[in-house]
Formats: sequence, C-alpha cells, structure tokens
Amino acid sequence: MFSPEGPSLYELTRQALSSVEHGYDLLAAKFDATPFRTSDRLLGAVAETLEPLGPFDTGLDVCCGTGAGLGVLRSVCAGPITGVDFSAGMLAGARAAHPDATLVRADALALPFAPVFDLAVSFGAFGHFLPAEQRVLFTGVHAALRPGGTFAFPLPAPPRVGSAPYWTLWGFDAAMRVRNALWRPPFVMYYRTFRLADIRTRLASAGFTVETLPIRSLGAREDGSPRCRLVVARKGSGRKV
Repeated sequence: MFSPEGPSLYELTRQALSSVEHGYDLLAAKFDATPFRTSDRLLGAVAETLEPLGPFDTGLDVCCGTGAGLGVLRSVCAGPITGVDFSAGMLAGARAAHPDATLVRADALALPFAPVFDLAVSFGAFGHFLPAEQRVLFTGVHAALRPGGTFAFPLPAPPRVGSAPYWTLWGFDAAMRVRNALWRPPFVMYYRTFRLADIRTRLASAGFTVETLPIRSLGAREDGSPRCRLVVARKGSGRKV
C-alpha cells in the first residue's frame, strides 16, 4: 500500500487495532515510506521560517518518530539535539538516521527533562492527544525549555467546509471514534481536535506567549491566507521589568 516499500493493508489494519505505542512499533520499519511521515518540503519550509528566530543552541523534537524533525533541529541549532518518543521501534529508526542525536524513550505527557532546551519542535503528533492531554503536553514542553525558549510547530490551514478534504478528515475522525467505542485498546488519532483558537488558549494556560507566522514558501489560499502557519510559543525570560 502507498508504495512497494510501504506497509500492506494487512499491516495497517494490525496497527489500527493495536494501541498507539504498539501500533507504531509495528509500523516503524516502513513508516518513512508512508504519507504519514512529514514531507521534506514541509520540513524545509519550517526550517527556513525558524532560522530568523534564532540563534538556538539546544533542540528537542517532541514525539520524534523516526527522526524527520531532528533534521530541522540540526539545521537551526548550534548545540546538541534530542528526540523523545514512546515507541522503541520508531526510536530505532531515528537512531539509524541521526546517530549524533540523543534519543530518549518516554511518554510525551511526562517529559523527563530539566529546563535545558532553547527550541522544541513537533511534527504530526498532536492528533494523538485528546484536548485535556494537550494541556498536559504543553505544560511539559514549557518545563523543558530554558527561560526565553521557543516551542514551534506547523499548523496547516483547515480545509474549506464541504470540500473533499473536509469530509475526508471528518470521516476519518468519525471512524476512529466508532473504532475506539468498540475496540480496546484505543488508538487515539483525531485530525479535527487541534484548532488554532483552542491551541492558543491551551498554550497560554501552560505559560506561553503565542504568535503565528506564515510559512510563505508553502503559498497562500484563494483568500490570501497562508496555507500553513508556524505556531511560535515563547516561554517568558523570568526577568522582572
């Protein structure tokens, strides 16, 4: 399925009927041959948008998977880079691709880091966290950043209501809710639970100051709005003024 190197329909079905962690362990060896892996075009565009916001020293990729985002960190960070994920299989792929990175197996909802990072990024993982869990995730990232640190991630514009992509995402989320109502363990992956207005509120409640920047190289929609934005959440410096 997808390509000769990608997973078969049977393998994808096994993943979908597993827990999130075990499902990614099963998929890890073929993950980079699926559309679920963040595209090189998006990764490059994010790195280009991040670069003027630096300089950055240490970097953290939250839910790093097989390590696509570690390349972004390496391009914009002068110091050590770290990836964290709870799937041992995905971390094995990241280790092979980025032997210079520190890789940590841990739950993103309980990040085991002191405030040592200047920049944290994440790509394509937020659908695995329910809204209440997103608050916990953001609080953990905030705690892992140094004062003045930055948490950044891309957020594509939502599809136009009634369009084919809109109904595709709606149908996927509906199917996942039915699956999780009928089958255990649950596999949490929802595409419509991560909206900009809600994200701003959750990031602010975690202590971040939030802005968005257009990722210009990805173009604009018909109304002139960007096809994709970079959400930039900054931790306060802690200095009194």
